Amino acid sequence: MQNTLADLLPSVAASFGMDSPGPLAIAPNRDVVVLLIDGLGAELLTRHRASAPTLAAHISGTLTAGFPATTSTSLTSLALGAPCSAHGIIGYSFAVPDTDGIRLFNSLRWRFDSATGDDARESFPPETAQPGTSRLQEIAAHGVEVHYVIPEYQHRSGLTRASFRAPGTLHPAATLDEVRAGILEVAVHPGTRSRFAYAYFPDLDSAGHLHGPESPEALAVLRDIDEFAAGLLTDLPDTCTLIITGDHGMIHASTAVDLDAREVLHRDVRLVGGEARVRHIYLENPAALTDALDTWRAELSMHANVVSREQAIDEHWFGRTPPAPVIANRIGDLVAVAEGRTVLVRPRREPLESAMVGHHGARTADEQLVPLIASR
Repeated sequence: MQNTLADLLPSVAASFGMDSPGPLAIAPNRDVVVLLIDGLGAELLTRHRASAPTLAAHISGTLTAGFPATTSTSLTSLALGAPCSAHGIIGYSFAVPDTDGIRLFNSLRWRFDSATGDDARESFPPETAQPGTSRLQEIAAHGVEVHYVIPEYQHRSGLTRASFRAPGTLHPAATLDEVRAGILEVAVHPGTRSRFAYAYFPDLDSAGHLHGPESPEALAVLRDIDEFAAGLLTDLPDTCTLIITGDHGMIHASTAVDLDAREVLHRDVRLVGGEARVRHIYLENPAALTDALDTWRAELSMHANVVSREQAIDEHWFGRTPPAPVIANRIGDLVAVAEGRTVLVRPRREPLESAMVGHHGARTADEQLVPLIASR
């Protein structure tokens, strides 16, 4: 069975002597740094080894991101060591209970209705939305110092509070130079107490969304990351293990289906969530399920696989852990997964997202597979 992103931190914990041997063979060391490059897909790296020779030379394996292959879900799966059927951050956006029934919630920005909607941190507290214990909390309880090398705005974001949860020392880092300085600040110390750092860099994902994952702009960022990695691997002390991975890969969209323009798809539909590669459809009336399923399948027959919530759960799309009712209810009555290079866009409701060139979330190898890169 393919190892997943959720296997990484249990294996790090095992390297600190906490658990039985983890799924991934990570040798014991004083310190461990996990650097997540947003948008670093294994297939992209395979096709462009010449742009990233250092990263390619240190690949020790391949992981699956898990479904859906999107940042908020993947980061929570990483931090919890569990699939989204267990932690409940089941996509980019999904429905949550509201005074009027349900309301759309954007888990990446932690806002209601859209990526630019009302801040949801007070009325939908992250610690309530995702109450599970993170692996970072367990690592800290074991006596390991926890550090974060991330953009400062992320430190108290809703998603960070929901997923990583553990207090730790912040090393603000928005550029590769700052990421390098932060990681070295964590790793170069005379003490014997172990340290764990989670580090993050977003620019490859941003370039892929704007220009396409294999565009000159995105490949220039990949080359910069590789040069950064080469220098960092040279300067890291032997007492620190560096692990680099991604949260998802990406596809370059070639066919856009405008959901807003197809009125038949909105019959009996209350909300449409998710993102352009994976859509959650929430119905006004559960009795309309059969008709709505038939309509969406017929309308999108050439573009997407459409199933009911029950089928998606039965087939373990969101993970083998059976979801609790509160998590199951976040999944759409229907789930539509785009196929090939199709995107299911909503230009009226999601103008920024719909204008993107690169997308992710679905089940292709380009989106699902991420590299496991290790210094040791």
